[in-house]
Amino acid sequence: MEMRVDFHTHIYPLELPDFSEKYDNKKWPVLQQKCSCGADIMVSGKVFREVTDQVWDPKKRIEDMKKEGVDMQVISPVPVTFSYWAPVEQALELAQFQNDFIAGTVNEYPDYFIGLGTVPMQDADAAIEEMRRCKELGLAGIEIGTNVNGENLDAAYLLPFFKAAEELEMPLFIHPWETMAQDRTPRHNFLYTIGMPSETALAGASLIWSGIMEKCPNLKVCLAHGGGSFPYILPRLDQGWEVWPHLRLTEHPPSHYAKNFYFDSLVYDKDNLAFLIERFGHDKIIMGSDYPFLLREIDPGKVIDDSPDLPSEVKKAILGENALQFLNYQKSGVGK
Repeated sequence: MEMRVDFHTHIYPLELPDFSEKYDNKKWPVLQQKCSCGADIMVSGKVFREVTDQVWDPKKRIEDMKKEGVDMQVISPVPVTFSYWAPVEQALELAQFQNDFIAGTVNEYPDYFIGLGTVPMQDADAAIEEMRRCKELGLAGIEIGTNVNGENLDAAYLLPFFKAAEELEMPLFIHPWETMAQDRTPRHNFLYTIGMPSETALAGASLIWSGIMEKCPNLKVCLAHGGGSFPYILPRLDQGWEVWPHLRLTEHPPSHYAKNFYFDSLVYDKDNLAFLIERFGHDKIIMGSDYPFLLREIDPGKVIDDSPDLPSEVKKAILGENALQFLNYQKSGVGK
């Protein structure tokens, strides 16, 4: 029987302290509960996102999983909590609270959840140290944002972090946040539908073009939302590498290193899924739904189930086996 693992889900601790009050700065995300089943995530005095109890209540999540046919969720922080803009000591405090919460949730419901942690990427040393602690807590990997205070992931100071992630065998889930062109995407929610996919493409391209993926050949990286626009523009990146030899920092063109990336399956369309599989191989595609947010896929894995030309073994791999392999996860008797 196939194991269905939803790799892309987010969780937010209901009891997260009010850092905006503690540190007198409204940029901190604050969860304002409106009722037992709903709340607003507030940032700078405005509603950033309306959420339901699905985002904080493990029991509610398990109910949904049973209803939607999911055996396990990989739970990771809501990206707005990354807080890379904050003083590192304060951001680390928030990261540690979340990491403890996620590890505690996994320990309480080990048959249903696998955890990803968060680290303060504005300081590589602090990020590495917290990543080590995450591993000790039993978390399976780290979720990071696509940029750090406007610096792409190829910033020189971040290379030791990526090398440490490779050495510790901690896979990285790269999720868009603080997206580019925010001044041009406020209408129509383009921040989510245009900005985020573009932001992810820039992050993936930065990791490759800079040579990070060449220097860290065993580093596991998964790009959210099917890699955003990255898979489609990869030939253009290759063409740039061909015509600008003076800019080359790697031995091979970008497509050579892109083969090391993993991608979640959140592309909504079976033709897009087929394109991902053709370009990167089915073993690099991981089912993910973006639970519990509005843009999520319902039921998780629908685009895979609705792809009639996929062999059963390929579907089985994408629906669960690839996620467990990516996360170096081995456990029997899960998904009760």
